[in-house]
Amino acid sequence: MWKWETEGEAKGVMVIVHGAMEHHGRYTWLIEKWQEAGFHVIMGDLPGQGTTSRSGRGHIQSFDQYIDAIYDWLQHAYEYHLPVFLLGHSMGGLATTRLLQTKEKEQLHIAGVILSSPCFGLAYTPTKFKSAISKGLNLVTPKFKLESGISTDLSTRNEEVKNAEENDSLYITKVSIRWYRELIGAMKNAFEDVAEMKDFPLCVMQAGDDKIVDLQKVYEWVHQVSLSEKHWKVWPGLYHEIFSEPERDLVFTYARDFTFSRLRQLGFYIE
Repeated sequence: MWKWETEGEAKGVMVIVHGAMEHHGRYTWLIEKWQEAGFHVIMGDLPGQGTTSRSGRGHIQSFDQYIDAIYDWLQHAYEYHLPVFLLGHSMGGLATTRLLQTKEKEQLHIAGVILSSPCFGLAYTPTKFKSAISKGLNLVTPKFKLESGISTDLSTRNEEVKNAEENDSLYITKVSIRWYRELIGAMKNAFEDVAEMKDFPLCVMQAGDDKIVDLQKVYEWVHQVSLSEKHWKVWPGLYHEIFSEPERDLVFTYARDFTFSRLRQLGFYIE
């Protein structure tokens, strides 16, 4: 886990949760933008991802490992005694959602939540036959790995980001059968436990031309969840990684304005 502090007086703390296959190093631009906006930033690599992958690259025993990691990062964020925000991208958005569905509200002190192309469904799903095989392999050989099928061309239209990703030694290309089954289970649970979602202000931003996450599934989840404050924004034409796209400045401004609005509601003066 790493901390990046803003210069001057901080407005709040942003805890960022990355997506599948990636790591904190791919969020340099976004971290700097939040710092410029007056936020301290906390971020780590999820189990089996990035710098933690040496102990089990692309593999987890349970999706709860992700939830526990995010919860730990929140404890560090609370030490600043400032409003804390959560931003989860893709699988990180799913893990953030599962945290908010499984933890008691008294355990969480969150000013607002941003979900970026959250993984509530996959754009491509295997056949029933392949799905059945994966269930069997999960029992027999859970660490067996397969190609993820996710390429840079599916993630973003930003050539600079794609080139950096292709030369990134920490980027994961294979995942275990157990990882896949845990992901499928977490997506199912996110819908089954939709009523358990804790009532924190929520902003969901979804790529309009997402080739990894099923936009319709995200739409269904957002419109099923009942919250006091909920924002839904689709970015037409953008690929999955909306904070990497050529239009990312517009995307960031939308997310920043959501946090500023929340801070004003909490009584903070924001110019």
